[in-house]
Amino acid sequence: MATMRPAALDAALRGCIRAQTRRPAIRNGLQHRKTTPCRTQTRCISDGSRPPIPPTTPGPSKVVAPKTRLAVGVVFIGALIYSMATGDKPPPSKPDDTPRSGVQLETPSIAERDSLSKRESGVTTRSPMRLRMEAFIKENQQEIVRALEALDGSQRFQIDKWDRPNGGGGITCVLQDGNVFEKAGVNTSVVYGTLPRAGIEKMRVNHKALDPDVESLEFFAAGLSLVLHPQNPMAPTVHLNYRYFETANSDGSTNAWWFGGGTDLTPSYLFDEDVIHFHRNIKEACDAHDKDYYSRFKKWCDEYFSVKHRGETRGVGGIFFDDLDESEKDQESLFSFVQTCLGAFLPSYLPIIEKRKDMPFTEKEKQWQQLRRGRYVEFNLVHDRGTAFGLNTPGARIESILMSLPLTARWQYQHEPEKGSREARLIDVLKKPVEWV
Repeated sequence: MATMRPAALDAALRGCIRAQTRRPAIRNGLQHRKTTPCRTQTRCISDGSRPPIPPTTPGPSKVVAPKTRLAVGVVFIGALIYSMATGDKPPPSKPDDTPRSGVQLETPSIAERDSLSKRESGVTTRSPMRLRMEAFIKENQQEIVRALEALDGSQRFQIDKWDRPNGGGGITCVLQDGNVFEKAGVNTSVVYGTLPRAGIEKMRVNHKALDPDVESLEFFAAGLSLVLHPQNPMAPTVHLNYRYFETANSDGSTNAWWFGGGTDLTPSYLFDEDVIHFHRNIKEACDAHDKDYYSRFKKWCDEYFSVKHRGETRGVGGIFFDDLDESEKDQESLFSFVQTCLGAFLPSYLPIIEKRKDMPFTEKEKQWQQLRRGRYVEFNLVHDRGTAFGLNTPGARIESILMSLPLTARWQYQHEPEKGSREARLIDVLKKPVEWV
């Protein structure tokens, strides 16, 4: 189909023709072509020298810079042909960024980006929070494992490292049947995955930064989880968990993020001085960052660790928080808060376990400990969100998730503690949480 030439182009062409025909050489040549009749062609044989010019042939006209004119003409004609075909100027040239194979490279996942970053430059204060949190929890896992092995004295932790097919993995450290601990687990877990639209909509209740218009988002989760079940019923069980969660856009940038965690004490027999020591250490860690944190997160702990079908809390509390994001404080401040809380764990628990691990106890007191552990199992399997999230994550490592359960427990039909007993006092406290500091 013919294409109309722009008016500006027609005017330019007419101007060029008029200008050229005004030149004497060109004008004389045109007139000569009109007046000179056709001649019979004469064939000449050359001896290698320059052929003579027939007398009737006019001498060659002198052309200035013929090579330059030829180059300019080629460019001009090329542009002219393109303009006639498209009615527009030729586009500027740009480098070809298409792979020579013709196959477009896929956008790397955040797991691939993080793996490359760690290999090239390690983990520094400038690294993404994902990598900094992962390095932090692994370092603290090693420190806690060393301290607990030294305390137990008879057993070493079984260390089980595992990888996830889509990136991430974990280190599960478990000690069983030791002198001090019947079962102790200290786990780190790093998970890369994809959050479906249903999960995004559910999480947007607490995180408005999540994009509601996408079908899925890549996510990253990392945490350290610890549960210690002592042999001696006079020594309390303790739980700790600190975690970081992040969703990422398709280009790898952060979409939304938040921190969660806490620690709580679960005794079978109540020693007020132990609980006060535990809570005081936690409060000092909280106060270093925000004077309101301890009261807020202590209340949250009492409400969260509630065995609702029993009408009692799992233990004597501690702190619990979740979904702390930019609406609370900036990322660096919250990361520092988590670091301080995790650093306070060993000073808050080791003096208690050292004091109680060798106390005498009866078979009846051991059975009460087993009954209380049954309550612990009920909460973890029925109400705990972390356990539910882990069990519902595709490719999850079930053994690591259920590490929190005690080695032994007991369920006894219609068991009621004697009125006025130490067991009955514990139940009273669990039904109505106490302010310890």
